[in-house]
Amino acid sequence: MASMKYLAIGNSICPATVEVSYKSGCVLDGFSFRSINFTRKRNVRDLRVMSVATHWLPEIDVAPPSSREKQSDLGNWNHVAWTSVRQERWEGELAVEGEIPLWLSGTYLRNGPGLWHIGDYNFRHLFDGYATLVKLYFENGRLIAGHRQIESEAYKAAKKNKKLCYREFSEVPKPDNFLSYVGELANLFSGASLTDNANTGVVKLGDGRVVCLTETQKGSIVIDPDTLDTLGKFEYSDTLGGLIHSAHPVVTDTEFLTLLPDLVIPGYLVVRMEPGTNERKVIGRVDCRGGPAAGWVHSFPVTEHYVIVPEMPLRYCARNLLKAEPTPLYKFEWHPDSKAFMHVVCKASGKIVTSVEVPLYVTFHFINAYEEEDEDGRVTAIIADCCEHNADAAILEKLRLQNLRSFNGEDVLPDARVGRFIIPFDRSSHGKLETALDPNEHGRGMDMCSINPKYLGKKYRYAYACGAHRPCNFPNTLTKLDFFGKKAKNWYEEGAVPSEPFFVPRPGATEEDDGVVISMISQKNGEGYALLLDGSSFKEIARAKFPYGLPYGLHGCWVPKK
Repeated sequence: MASMKYLAIGNSICPATVEVSYKSGCVLDGFSFRSINFTRKRNVRDLRVMSVATHWLPEIDVAPPSSREKQSDLGNWNHVAWTSVRQERWEGELAVEGEIPLWLSGTYLRNGPGLWHIGDYNFRHLFDGYATLVKLYFENGRLIAGHRQIESEAYKAAKKNKKLCYREFSEVPKPDNFLSYVGELANLFSGASLTDNANTGVVKLGDGRVVCLTETQKGSIVIDPDTLDTLGKFEYSDTLGGLIHSAHPVVTDTEFLTLLPDLVIPGYLVVRMEPGTNERKVIGRVDCRGGPAAGWVHSFPVTEHYVIVPEMPLRYCARNLLKAEPTPLYKFEWHPDSKAFMHVVCKASGKIVTSVEVPLYVTFHFINAYEEEDEDGRVTAIIADCCEHNADAAILEKLRLQNLRSFNGEDVLPDARVGRFIIPFDRSSHGKLETALDPNEHGRGMDMCSINPKYLGKKYRYAYACGAHRPCNFPNTLTKLDFFGKKAKNWYEEGAVPSEPFFVPRPGATEEDDGVVISMISQKNGEGYALLLDGSSFKEIARAKFPYGLPYGLHGCWVPKK
């Protein structure tokens, strides 16, 4: 049958016999396309329709380089991964190259910072941007995509006032005078000036609610997974207080576990929240064994019976938080003399089962953990895997937007590995930190991991991550890790920056890697697409081009079709 393509702009549908191409500078219905070229051989009965939504906001287009960034350092400035999202919201059906499995039915949501400037002011760090939520809705082999800005108070205030109004990761509102500076400090200690910009993760609670999160507790925002509407704040009904929490709680259909760092008396509260409630209850407490403050806990692992509390020598620093300009480590300080520890808390009793010193480490993301047992079924050790940056906190500085935008072909991404902690249950005072497989298998780059959720807290074989094809300045491959075979499979495309690979298991599957891996790709040429890889072979099975490239995003979740 003849190939045909349809494109919908607003409420109009335009047919084309073979292909529709929109080159740079073409403007349709108030929407500007950049070198977008949709070409696809499809049956007429299986057409795909593009629908560009409302709210074209010219002020959201990326600002020009500021005086803080040398023009000579901006060779990668226009890579869409590091530019602000071009409009506040969009939704439409995408043309699919390949075949989406018919069993894949539901919505993949991805959260991340997508707007890195206000007016002509450019934010400095990857973690600063205002949250952009993206959805990929799969049904009967078709794909509907969309994105929308999360309407946090920080975002709405910045949009209204054309300036920064809340403290972001590395950004502080500029005071008008000394009195306003004093007032801002008071608001900092009360938490009023901290951002609620929920730009880090998104989780589906056991009761079906979907919540976007960041490290400030006030940055917990409920959204509608179908429309991406912001529904309001997720208000915790307990009295635990505190300003921050782990950006990555462990969420299942039966519970919500997280850590609350204590910045006054250094330590961590381990808390649980039951489905259908907003009340967190304390399981137990861990006091820090070293350093002037609690270590950063961006994420943490769990097993079937235990919560593992990491105490990293990259510690929160109140002095740095008070500074108007960011330090190299931002809100943290590296304290190697304070040592590093791993604590294990029993979920049932809240008691600390063991607390061991381990070699120094730096990690944002734990992958998984499980219990090692002897022949009698007694737990002899905890194995906990993470994306480990070779105890080098410089990775935080490498994530400055200027560094990401200034790639000139030199290999500058710091090495990383899969770090494997071995935490013995024999009353030893020390644990081990080993390398789970040869880092050269994944290009010595490692971050943004996911696993088959059925293996959470259990012994597992496979993980999916972002690795490196060098030279690079940022992880640029999708990688399947095989911990039994000590091998990795890598997907790479020149100029592409992939977001976190997210594994969705096939219903009824018996093999751990039977499913699909979803990622969103930002391309150097300004375009982008959704990508599906087979979880077993790690071969591409489908892709679908977006009408324009989306910036890099962080973490996602899966919402099955009801």
